[in-house]
Amino acid sequence: MAGGDVETSLETTLPDHGGHRQRLRDRARKGGVSALPDYELLELFLFRSIPQRDVKPLAKALLARFGSLPAALSAPLEDMLQVSALDNKGRALKMTADIALDLALMFESTRRMLAEPLKRSTVISSWASLVSYLRVTLAHEPREQFRILFLDKKNQLIADEIMNHGTVDHAPAYPREIMRRTLELSASSIILGHNHCMNYLFGPFVPFDIINFFRLRNVRV
Repeated sequence: MAGGDVETSLETTLPDHGGHRQRLRDRARKGGVSALPDYELLELFLFRSIPQRDVKPLAKALLARFGSLPAALSAPLEDMLQVSALDNKGRALKMTADIALDLALMFESTRRMLAEPLKRSTVISSWASLVSYLRVTLAHEPREQFRILFLDKKNQLIADEIMNHGTVDHAPAYPREIMRRTLELSASSIILGHNHCMNYLFGPFVPFDIINFFRLRNVRV
C-alpha cells in the first residue's frame, strides 16, 4: 500500500469529535469564553472529565434536565447521576460520581469567587454584588433555605450563615436563635434572605427574597 493511501486511511478513521474539540477550544481562545452558549461552556468543562468522547449530547442533556447552567452545576448528586445521553455513534454517555463532583467544584468555585468581594467590601454600597452572591447561593437550591448576613457598624460582612433548611416550599425561622447568634457575633445589622424552589423538571427556580434589613440598637441579653 502506498504511503499516501495509508495516510488517507488513517485520516478517515480518526474520530471526528477530536477535531471538534480543537475547533471549540480555538474558538473559545479567539472569541473569548463569554461568547459561548451555555452548552458549549459545559461541553468544554466535560472535555477534561470524559476524554475522547463526543460530550455535546451530555452537556445538552444536563441543560434540558435542569433548565439552566447554574441549576445543572448546583443540582444534587443523585439527580445528576440520572442524566444520560447518546454520543454521535449511538453509545451511551452517563454521568458518574466523579463527573458530578467536577461540576460541583465548578459551582462552588464560582460561589466563593462572588462571595470574596462581598466579604471585603461595604455590603449596602455594593447591592449588585449582594444580589449576585445571593442568587448564586440561594436561587438554585433544591430546598428552601433561610440565610442571614451579619454586618458590623460599618456594614462590613461579619458572617453569612444558613440558619435553617426546609422542604421544597418551607423553611422555618426562629427569632430566638437569630437574636442569640446576632449577639454572639456582636452584629449591628442583619439581612435575612430565603429562596423559593420549584422542581426543575417543570421550570426554572423562582428567585430568592431578601426578607428584610434590620439595624439593631441597644440589643442586650
